[in-house]
Amino acid sequence: MSIRGSCLCGSFVFEVDRVVGPFEICHCNRCRKKSGAAGLPMVGVMARDYRVLSGLDTVVTYEAPVLKMPPPYHSYFCKRCGSPLPPPNPGKWFEIPAGLFDDDPGIRPDKHIFIELVPDWDVVNDDLPRFNLRDLVRSRRGEELPEEHELVTHHGTRIKV
Repeated sequence: MSIRGSCLCGSFVFEVDRVVGPFEICHCNRCRKKSGAAGLPMVGVMARDYRVLSGLDTVVTYEAPVLKMPPPYHSYFCKRCGSPLPPPNPGKWFEIPAGLFDDDPGIRPDKHIFIELVPDWDVVNDDLPRFNLRDLVRSRRGEELPEEHELVTHHGTRIKV
């Protein structure tokens, strides 16, 4: 059974056969700006399990400047209603904003990421694991960041991590 999703105006409609995760709530500055919320819940999907049913012509792409190193950050949204959208031509694995799902994706959030960028006005008060950039790189790549590593925010502020 497919899991359906759509944008606010219903122009962009998609379905996935299954989600693979993770189901992360991202608190990086760019995801917060993209969503207008304290964090952006994103669900991992394999491209082979994903289909756009309608509205591919409504997808607009914004490519943000490269902060420290490529690749650039891309934001996709519906030109009619402004809803954030999945990429029009996803790679092997990609993320879909969780709020787009009309049906239950069958998984629940498993962690908060970029926790060092949670704004002072936000309170993360659930029991989910909290990953800063250092934790995220360690868990995804099995690597350690250099001690002097800095995170660069969307507006150029540097944060030592």
